[in-house]
Amino acid sequence: MVKVAHIITRLDFGGAQANTIYTVSRLDKTRFDAVIVAGPGGLLDEKAMAGGLIHAAWLGRAINPLRDLAAFVQLRGIIKRLKPAVAHTHSSKAGILGRLAAAAAGTPVIVHTFHGFGFHPRQNAVKRNLFILLEKFCARFSDALVFVSKANMETARAAGIGDPARYRLIRSGVKLAGYPAPIDRAAKRAGLGFAPEDVVVLSIGNAKPQKNPWHFLEAAARVSAGNKRARFIFAGGGEELDALRAAAAARGLENICLFTGWREDSAELLAAADIFALTSLWEGLPRSLVEAFKTGLPAVCYRTDGVTDILRDGENGFCVEQGDLDAFCSALAGLAGDPALRARLAAGAAAADLAEFDIDFMVRQQEQLYAELLAKKGYAL
Repeated sequence: MVKVAHIITRLDFGGAQANTIYTVSRLDKTRFDAVIVAGPGGLLDEKAMAGGLIHAAWLGRAINPLRDLAAFVQLRGIIKRLKPAVAHTHSSKAGILGRLAAAAAGTPVIVHTFHGFGFHPRQNAVKRNLFILLEKFCARFSDALVFVSKANMETARAAGIGDPARYRLIRSGVKLAGYPAPIDRAAKRAGLGFAPEDVVVLSIGNAKPQKNPWHFLEAAARVSAGNKRARFIFAGGGEELDALRAAAAARGLENICLFTGWREDSAELLAAADIFALTSLWEGLPRSLVEAFKTGLPAVCYRTDGVTDILRDGENGFCVEQGDLDAFCSALAGLAGDPALRARLAAGAAAADLAEFDIDFMVRQQEQLYAELLAKKGYAL
């Protein structure tokens, strides 16, 4: 039995967190004994497998040299106690501290998954270069670097992060069988305050700067001014949620653009919508876009990282230059106002080949990777 420790900053809502929880619960239990090590206070802590979550009290998102040093020492102690054969880290903070701690503890195999990066073009150069330097250093202790998108893989290659021979593409998995969700579409819309004839635009994500929800709000204001049947939903909580709700109300959009907070029914919201929209400024590859395509929704997105892996401009949606709000609104307004165009792009979305995004396929790929890396270190499964 091989012990595997998955280390992640905190189990909040998000694709990386949900996938980690799923992986730990679904790894072949005849071969792997897996646990999650995470900072406390995660909104998804209760979703972790019973007995499968260990809290590292000092591990948190904010950069704090003293707390981060304490987190490193604590993680090293936890790893020494667990004695895993594989340490698999996720997210930027846990990816750096976790890999350093695993290396210091003598863990035989260290894997890191990039669910996007801690650095991005909109950071100041000093901060961005520091993060790249840290990733380059930690890559030295990584037996494999896993990416969820081809775009992220190319970004790492261009930045000189790690040995490309150690790169692996393992998609962020989705339970594809759950989409499209069977719903009473009219009743679902009525519950949101929308009519059957409304054109509903949906975005799913964390209300934080990465997801750029303010552009979604501005797009709602502009498009609804020219299309009285256009309605908008941003499903997701986060640090900017209250400010967004207040801004929507101040502009008289509180019944047109809903900021719902976190929802358990995102699959049903997708089935009730007509268009999926994404204004993110940096990404791995958003699972919500995969879910939208599996539901059969055309998409309008900024050309951000892994989005371009599956969004084909003019085939299953429109992909506009990142931050070009005018072009985004133009594409969205055109799609919202043209039922025939929506139908054509919706058919393209439904026809997308998403097999490599199946969440159980993702788990099997990780098992295969662990077995391969362990074999190189002389471990037999």
